[in-house]
Amino acid sequence: MQLKPQDFLVALKLVAWGDQRWTYARLAQELGISVSEAHACVKRGLLAGLLLPNREPLPPAAGAGGPEALNDLAAQEAMGIYRITRKRVRRAALPDGTAAADNPVRPHAHNLAEFALHGAKYAFPAVKLPLVVGVPTSHSAPAFAGVFAPGSTDFVWPHPNGAVRGVGIEPLHPAVPFAAMQDARLYELLALFDALRVGKARERGMALERLQALIDPDSPKKAKGPLHG
Repeated sequence: MQLKPQDFLVALKLVAWGDQRWTYARLAQELGISVSEAHACVKRGLLAGLLLPNREPLPPAAGAGGPEALNDLAAQEAMGIYRITRKRVRRAALPDGTAAADNPVRPHAHNLAEFALHGAKYAFPAVKLPLVVGVPTSHSAPAFAGVFAPGSTDFVWPHPNGAVRGVGIEPLHPAVPFAAMQDARLYELLALFDALRVGKARERGMALERLQALIDPDSPKKAKGPLHG
């Protein structure tokens, strides 16, 4: 099994959605991919440990055991990943967290953060392109307006509807510019990832801290040492 860029994109989309209830059809529509590809991305994400199933396999019957029981459990788990239970309950009446638990999968916060911060830029390295008009990314994205001093080199994903001219960066996946323009939170996550891939030291440091907070907010916070220079 080889992890693909769109698998990482799907995992980040689920982070951006948080506790929202979603379907594979909606996931595919907002990312600009097919429903079958959305299923395949989730399957690979589970195998890679970037996602977790929300439905636990049924325990074996008393006295049951051996390879046949293990095969039955594996089949039940695989079916549970793709089954969406529809309940006749008003959404407003649902307690907090019910929507997230009703989804087929959820991000594995620790594993996904570790991969995003320390592995993804090597698995999916940045490819720089000539100057082009496109959608701003990295430190040039709208989420970071005012964070960095003006005059820095702008980076963009090439796109015909873009309004900024800068150094082109091949997006993580061809669907990235479209998907980012549909979801501001996903846009921030993708721009932060690009800052890790092409940013300078200060930009990479900021991206590491912010990505960690967005993907795995419950992780222990590192103590900051004194600033020099």
